Amino acid sequence: MKRSSGIRLCVTVAVGALSLTLITGCSDGGSDDAKSDAENTAQGSGKNTAKALTAAELKKLALAQGDVDGYKIEAGESIPGGKSGIKADEKCKPLLYVLSGVAPADAPTETNRMATADKKPSAAATTDLDDLSGDDVEKALTDSMSIDLTMVGLSSYDGDGAEKAFKAVSDAVKGCAGGFTGTAGGEEQKFTKISTEKGSGTGDESVAYAVYGEPDKTDGTTSVAHAEVVRQGNVVATYYTMNIGAMVADKAYTVPAAVVTAQSAKLK
Repeated sequence: MKRSSGIRLCVTVAVGALSLTLITGCSDGGSDDAKSDAENTAQGSGKNTAKALTAAELKKLALAQGDVDGYKIEAGESIPGGKSGIKADEKCKPLLYVLSGVAPADAPTETNRMATADKKPSAAATTDLDDLSGDDVEKALTDSMSIDLTMVGLSSYDGDGAEKAFKAVSDAVKGCAGGFTGTAGGEEQKFTKISTEKGSGTGDESVAYAVYGEPDKTDGTTSVAHAEVVRQGNVVATYYTMNIGAMVADKAYTVPAAVVTAQSAKLK
């Protein structure tokens, strides 16, 4: 990355606001009775008669501030154009839905949250940019953006809808392993590879995967984001994590285990 006025502007924004606004610019608990009802099946018929949680019940199960140490929890933002604006091959759409913070399949109720890891300002935050060298500017930008942002989505389904939604994702991970092109929020993106990763192992079933973007035409770096989908009863939880600083520095990162553990605990 070369030093430029654009980089200097990004550093000013990213260091001052801990990069959250910049990154989001670039790129709503149910009761025990409700959960029991959702897991019941008709006696003798073998038919799943679970009922989707209401919007109010689902929101009570979503992460709230204080549920995860070291993370700020806020309501997630809706993707521009909504779900109808997400385009891709049908078999790959569930992956793009997860990356957009929406339910992996049509659901009676859904909600999402943004979990942002706490980060202390770096020394560069108090340094005049004019006093920084080109390398220092790049380091300051990378450091300010080295923060895990995780979109956590919850969706609840009737009958066997949750099982079908989960299967759609797990099938897509395999069927779209060679990559695919999709459009979300009016932006077309090409993904070159989808690879399975080790997941949290929580819930009734789970799948974790990494999504690879096209190599940057300037420096050849490849962006990698991480996702996990967990089904617990008739609720599907999706997690999508990106860390721009780690991408730029080519450092490994994953979906934060603390976030998955905290959300899974509220769904039990």
